Amino acid sequence: MQIVYSRVSTATHSLLRQRHILTEAGLLVRTEGVAEGFHPADGVLLFEDPATTSKVPALERPAFSKVAAAAHPGDTLTVSELFRLCRDLIDIYNVRAWCQARGVILRVLSGPLSNFHDLAANDATTDLLINVITAVGQFQRDIQNELTVEGVAAAEAEGRYRGRPPVLTGADLHDVRSTYTDQGASIAALARAHGVSRAAIRTALADLLPDASVPASRPS
Repeated sequence: MQIVYSRVSTATHSLLRQRHILTEAGLLVRTEGVAEGFHPADGVLLFEDPATTSKVPALERPAFSKVAAAAHPGDTLTVSELFRLCRDLIDIYNVRAWCQARGVILRVLSGPLSNFHDLAANDATTDLLINVITAVGQFQRDIQNELTVEGVAAAEAEGRYRGRPPVLTGADLHDVRSTYTDQGASIAALARAHGVSRAAIRTALADLLPDASVPASRPS
């Protein structure tokens, strides 16, 4: 049995990017007409955690409890991107241990760990590569957070900081997202067109960026 798990962190984020990745993998089917939308392919169980922060460990999320009830030895648990399931090394260890205890295969469809047939495989090579890749990802996030804090502190010292930049809403938000997905517009071009910062554009496109776990991953 194929089991698919998806998660978004806030109610304003969209599952669309994840669904496209899962559709390309043959795990979801897109239909049109009255029943327009994305539906699990034959033999696939889909579980989604909407508006669930990654601060909640994967094993404690509502939808994951349904995964646990449905999973059997030999099943495959698939996620579009690892950070949708786990955000840090401890969480990855816990999920891998959970999969190993139940004989469940763990697969990621995109990102640096997507080449593994089974991320839950209990061997030294898999352990090493997961440690290295996730440690690098965490380091990048920590550096970005540190630079952000330093930048805000410098701006406050000079009297330039006025809180968070404006965010896009309504028709502007829809236009940015559709232009990005349909025309491939860059973040810089969208920021100029709408008179906002690149950070505001990245916020609007948070779930659509190629690797949302690493800020500014799309060339500008």
